[in-house]
Amino acid sequence: MYPVLFTIGDFEITSFGVLVGLAAIVGVLVFEREAKRSGLPEEIGSAAIGGVIGGLIGAKLLWSIEFAGTGPFFSLLFSRGGLSWFGGLIGGVGTGLWILRRLRIPIVKALAAAAPALAIGHAIGRIGCFLVGDDYGRPSTLPWAVAFPEGRPPTDVPVHPTQLYETLLLVPLAWMLIRWRRQGVSDAVVVGRYFILAGAIRFGIEFIRVNRPILGPLTLAQLIASALMMVGVVLVLRRGGSGQPLDQVAP
Repeated sequence: MYPVLFTIGDFEITSFGVLVGLAAIVGVLVFEREAKRSGLPEEIGSAAIGGVIGGLIGAKLLWSIEFAGTGPFFSLLFSRGGLSWFGGLIGGVGTGLWILRRLRIPIVKALAAAAPALAIGHAIGRIGCFLVGDDYGRPSTLPWAVAFPEGRPPTDVPVHPTQLYETLLLVPLAWMLIRWRRQGVSDAVVVGRYFILAGAIRFGIEFIRVNRPILGPLTLAQLIASALMMVGVVLVLRRGGSGQPLDQVAP
């Protein structure tokens, strides 16, 4: 674990903060490149920046709600660690959609350009979670199991490094999304496949995470992942519904 990289006076530069910042920068750069490939206007950059800000707020809020039983809510909310990917997705996409509507930019086309950026940004962010010892899995005897004695919460028992599992699955997902776009797969299908595969990755990993179930055996993350996958299936099957492709519809 490397929770603190270095200090400047009394201010700590954490590995988590650095990786989240790197994820945001790489994500915005990938999004801008994909947006340019789709012929979207330069103003779309404001949606990317707004999405990053909204994503961070949403990620922190949902994480604080998920772990409300482990400490005072506002202490969790203003702590330096802990982000929920689904909270980030909801907050980031929600903010981005609001800006896109104001700019009158086709929503599905923009989401298709954003999909690879979301996947690679998520992958980088999970490395930060690993370095700070957050969001790990259940106890394991596998050779690569890791103990987090200074984690959030700490554990001296080796556990599944589920953060790295997600990274290893999300990197090829980002590559596939870019490849599909270059092959001319419709924007609606690209978005749908991203929702299905990203949701499936998280749904599966939750079985070896330590999050508590809230509906039968399912955790909050699994319920959100299920909804995300269903939306993805609808997008893939409809391919824009009747007549006009979704990726050509302006808000």
